[in-house]
Amino acid sequence: MTAAAATVPPSPLPEDRRVLLTRLVDGLDGNSLWWLSGFAAGLAQGHPPPSLALVQPAQPAAQAAGRLTIVYGSQTGNARRSAEQLAAESEAAGLSVRLLRADAYPTRELAGERLLYVVISTQGEGDPPDDAIGFVEFLNGRRAPKLPELKYAVLGLGDSSYADFCGIGRKLDARLAELGAQRLQALGEADLDIDTVATPWRAKAVADARETLGNAAVPAASNVTPLRHGQASAWSAQHPFNAELLSRQLVSGRDFKGPAFAVQAGIDKRVHHLELSLEGSGLQYEPGDALGIIHRNPPRLVDSILAATGLDGDATVEHDGHARPLAQWLAEHRELTRISRPLLATVAERGGNAELAALLEPARAGELAAVFGDHQLVDVLQRWPADWDAAALVAALRPAAHRLYSIASSRKRVGEEVHLTVDELAYAAHGRDHLGAASGFLAALEEGAPVPVFVEPNERFRVPADASRDIIMVGPGTGVAPFRGFVQERAESGAAGRNWLFFGARHFNSEFLYQVEWQEALQKKELHRLDLAFSRDQAEKIYVQHRLREQGRELYDWLQNGAHFYVCGAIGMGKDVHAALLEIVASHNGGDAEAATEYLSSLQREGRYARDVY
Repeated sequence: MTAAAATVPPSPLPEDRRVLLTRLVDGLDGNSLWWLSGFAAGLAQGHPPPSLALVQPAQPAAQAAGRLTIVYGSQTGNARRSAEQLAAESEAAGLSVRLLRADAYPTRELAGERLLYVVISTQGEGDPPDDAIGFVEFLNGRRAPKLPELKYAVLGLGDSSYADFCGIGRKLDARLAELGAQRLQALGEADLDIDTVATPWRAKAVADARETLGNAAVPAASNVTPLRHGQASAWSAQHPFNAELLSRQLVSGRDFKGPAFAVQAGIDKRVHHLELSLEGSGLQYEPGDALGIIHRNPPRLVDSILAATGLDGDATVEHDGHARPLAQWLAEHRELTRISRPLLATVAERGGNAELAALLEPARAGELAAVFGDHQLVDVLQRWPADWDAAALVAALRPAAHRLYSIASSRKRVGEEVHLTVDELAYAAHGRDHLGAASGFLAALEEGAPVPVFVEPNERFRVPADASRDIIMVGPGTGVAPFRGFVQERAESGAAGRNWLFFGARHFNSEFLYQVEWQEALQKKELHRLDLAFSRDQAEKIYVQHRLREQGRELYDWLQNGAHFYVCGAIGMGKDVHAALLEIVASHNGGDAEAATEYLSSLQREGRYARDVY
């Protein structure tokens, strides 16, 4: 029997790669196969598999009829955790469950599904998370099958401070119904306080699954078990580790050229490099992961809310079974910078403000988005006054949400430390100064202070397992943070592939983050190419996407030779970079825009085009 004839589980590889692998192993003897398995295992060291379900070799109709399939699309981990919790609760109820990340779901099997739950987050202005792009495109495309025998439900996660709240969840819910599937319960639309909606949604989902599968359920012994990265960390958003701040250094606002050179603009951006100790925590991370920060709202923010409402910070407020002074609620347990649609609706109702109520109408989504973009809570309270009491204010505000920062280091170089690059948010609007909640908290810390943290894995944003692959990194501003970790990781592991970085900021003099480190990396051949775009140092604004176009021929050659492409930074920048990539690919493939789109989609499916945008 040949190697190709052996029975193996279905591959998570794209079809073209699966075919190539089958050809490669066909006819190999035992010694060759053992050598190949060792080679692959070596490449996989330090790159644990994502949390995908083990799929049984065959999926006959009887098995599909007795099984619940859960598909999730997640950008920051919230949808993944909700899906895993749903899977655990379903298995505890005796159901057979298959849990898959959206980019690993075999879409050819959709027509045979009988019970499907989708848990998906919405990014920015109605975009799907990167791991669900292919799944969403398939469902919206011509190849999507009719689904008259499918029963389904969708749980959407989002942030109501964006106009298109849970937009992808709503679109998938409607599309599945359009394809003929039967909706078991209404779309769940969870805001940042996820459990308020997700917990009752999951309870009904499990009950519906038990009723739907009934006697057709596959015995529990055959349940699919999700893969894990080993033991889960003891530290989480609910139970963070207090990391000691070892160092905080300002890495912007310096005159890098020296006083003999002109400074093009005043210094109005403060970016901090933070080094935290993880000693004794057992926390582990890979370059590309994020560090969750549990912040305390700065006193200035708390004082501004108390002044705007005229309330007494010492007044005791009972809420959700807890009694605390109002000032403590505001400092530790409530969002004071990010506003939401439910908050605005409450403000309009309490103040009897018709103007604000009208602003919440769907036809005025653009105006509402502008409010979300530049209003903090204090602006809302002063622009639309209302009569508040302490208990009503606490009830109206969203629970405080942790913040995620891209990790800017490699453990191979820094050991039991983790480094961050933090842009201290500060701006003037509506006649007053504003500051960021988490960035203001971090920027004010003294060395030795404890910082509550946890690690949020980002499995789709990793250096290539094949260390001989070249990588191209696009990271303007603090988006460069993970690529500092990438370069350190590749240098420490002796990766043979080349590293090409595109960095952008407004001014060379004051915002060239980690300039000395990049220059040293170039000298040591740890970084092989560096292209820079400083948008405000000349009359014509130049951004990273312009530099990409300038290097289009070589960039395309790198991609054709197997390079991986990474983008980190603002959502708008990510879209501009994507548009530039489409132009570059089209210009070098004969001008076929449709083929260029498919080319980039295939890179995403293969894990060679990864984005971490926010």
